[in-house]
Amino acid sequence: MAKKQTIQLFEEKKVRTVWDDEKEKWFFCVVDVVEALTDSKNPTDYIKKMKKRDPELSKGWGQIVTPLSVQTAGGKQKVNCAPREGIFRIIQAIPSPKAEPFKRWMAEVASQRIDQMQDPELSINQAIVDYKRLGYSDRWMKTRVGSDDPLFHPLCFDAQTQESLSSLVAILLNFLDKKLV
Repeated sequence: MAKKQTIQLFEEKKVRTVWDDEKEKWFFCVVDVVEALTDSKNPTDYIKKMKKRDPELSKGWGQIVTPLSVQTAGGKQKVNCAPREGIFRIIQAIPSPKAEPFKRWMAEVASQRIDQMQDPELSINQAIVDYKRLGYSDRWMKTRVGSDDPLFHPLCFDAQTQESLSSLVAILLNFLDKKLV
């Protein structure tokens, strides 16, 4: 499992991160995130108290964090790290004014996702906005999002294969129509 370590900055605080190739996820050093969001002098102790205040967090801690080898002042050591969803859960348990913007943002994103589940067109519209923000061309987006026939979505087949499959479906439907008459 290949791992790449980097340091991210949050308001001038270092947050150690580890990329896991196998899981294709970034993991964030929990103690660094807690220190950045609380300004605690002893973030390890803060985490212990936080887990006592939130029994559900404590109960699920083993599923939220993963000990990973991270460079520390004393050399490489196993440090509790969490992927983005784990960090979001931990942030929910931090009663700090610095954590409030993250909590509001998470609530907003959750609300938008529920809206998208109830009206899938909102997901498509959001995908278009995101693709534009990431610099994809209108042509590229149209081939990904603008398919008229969801059965043959362009992400799955090239144009020639799509055309062949469409012809095959037409032949099969014609054959079935004749058999059913």
